[in-house]
Amino acid sequence: MKKRNILMITPYLPAPSQSGGQTRSFYLIKHLSKENNLTLICFTRDEKGLSEIKPFCKKIVIVKRGKTWDLKKILRTGLSPYPFLISNYLSDELQEKIKEEIDTNQYDLIHTECFYLMPNIPETKIPIVLVDQTIEYAVYEHYTQTISGLKSLLKPLMWIDVMKLKYWEHYYWKKTHTVVAVSDEDKKVIARDTKRNDVEIIPNGIDKKYTDAQIQTKKTKYPSIIYGVSNMKWMQNSECVELLLKKVWPEIKASIPDCKLYIIGRYAADKFGQFVSKDVVVTEAGLDGEKNDPISYYQRSWLLVAPILSGNGTRTKFFEAMATSLPIITTKQGMEGIEIENKKHAYVVPFNDIAKTTVSLLNDKKTRNKIGREAKKLVSKHYTWEMSAKKLNTLYSQL
Repeated sequence: MKKRNILMITPYLPAPSQSGGQTRSFYLIKHLSKENNLTLICFTRDEKGLSEIKPFCKKIVIVKRGKTWDLKKILRTGLSPYPFLISNYLSDELQEKIKEEIDTNQYDLIHTECFYLMPNIPETKIPIVLVDQTIEYAVYEHYTQTISGLKSLLKPLMWIDVMKLKYWEHYYWKKTHTVVAVSDEDKKVIARDTKRNDVEIIPNGIDKKYTDAQIQTKKTKYPSIIYGVSNMKWMQNSECVELLLKKVWPEIKASIPDCKLYIIGRYAADKFGQFVSKDVVVTEAGLDGEKNDPISYYQRSWLLVAPILSGNGTRTKFFEAMATSLPIITTKQGMEGIEIENKKHAYVVPFNDIAKTTVSLLNDKKTRNKIGREAKKLVSKHYTWEMSAKKLNTLYSQL
């Protein structure tokens, strides 16, 4: 079978990391490479992980991304119709590299991860597959609604930015050839707002290294819970950790004094280092295969607790935890995109019940073990990156 030629554009260098988006793109590329010739253009600050992704790409073009906050981007946001997120990813060099590839090579389609890269793509007759890993405007809308203190003085400007973000996200949902969501909830929003009936779902998944991992790290002797392994600069993760530390953890600690909490992920120490104590560990996970890699943290913990209040997208860390038989307690918003049976594969409860449910399960080893086994069965059968790539290949063929 002749391989398709695909130009893939990402706002990062795909790599198995503590960032859900990078992990998703890495494993999809790994499996897509079997049936496609992939040229990857990535807009990134560093080249960490380049050696891992190279074997799966025909060609990789790296365009360096500058600092998030600089005067040019701020002025562009204020003086143009673009929101700050798009302004941050607009690049003359990126536009030139994309145009050069389109003009000098024959591509069957263009695959773009995240809508905010779309303004860099020139007008073309090549079909474009836009994958929106999360509904961005909804995330920023929730953040703007919930900020308090001195930051709330910026709310009028932030609401303007949210409105601009919503406009452009809707614009590219309508403009592109095919839109892909990662969850049924996101698909319904996109279909409702665009009147499209062709929105596809390509869910997140799990790699075999998690489902096949041998137990290298024993469970802690003391009760322990984890939030992670995540990029803590992402607003949803940051909000969740703050709620966990300030609202949920004190109640758990009062009921189970010897319990320990692990906040694990990229930039964890930068964001939450002030909470470190003898009972609260805040750190990054190590690289794959190291003593303190993500799997080791999932294996040592008793529960993953995630008091998430904003939906959209799916949580890669949930798939990883479930694949390592780690029970999850979260909210309805947190479990979006994963079809579970409540109290069989995970516990989905209202925010106000998170703490007491955690305490109950920490005292019930039999139920924890049962939930962990069922969770692993579910993701192993229905949520693998190989299955997600197969669905993408079917979509590519239809185009």
